[in-house]
Amino acid sequence: MVDNASAGERAWAGGIGIFAGTMLATLGVFQVLEGLSAVSKDAIFATRLDYTLDTNLATWGWVHVAIGAAAIVIGVCILLGQHWALVAGICVALVSALSSFAFMPYYPFWALAIIAFDIMVIWAMTVLMAARSRTPARRH
Repeated sequence: MVDNASAGERAWAGGIGIFAGTMLATLGVFQVLEGLSAVSKDAIFATRLDYTLDTNLATWGWVHVAIGAAAIVIGVCILLGQHWALVAGICVALVSALSSFAFMPYYPFWALAIIAFDIMVIWAMTVLMAARSRTPARRH
């Protein structure tokens, strides 16, 4: 197969890939820190809730730690060029956004920031997937 992508298109796709992997790993670190803060019952979180998804704050903390750990691993795999990690990254960013939405009553501004990061990660990975689907695989 012939690679019809220009050098600029390949550079753009590569840059988006680095952005996606770095953002997902950063998002994972943020999620882990948020989760550890919740598990340690930090005084920063609101406790006056009457919320449909109301559950123990430590439970939410462990959920965020698990999502964060997965995001870090998948982000590093994206940086290493693993194709499977793009789909997994979109899935973990989606789960992260949903869990942050459910966590919003505890700390709304932080949850909104995490959701914004999730949206950037999903955008970057979908752009990278589209760029890779337009570029035929090279055979050695």
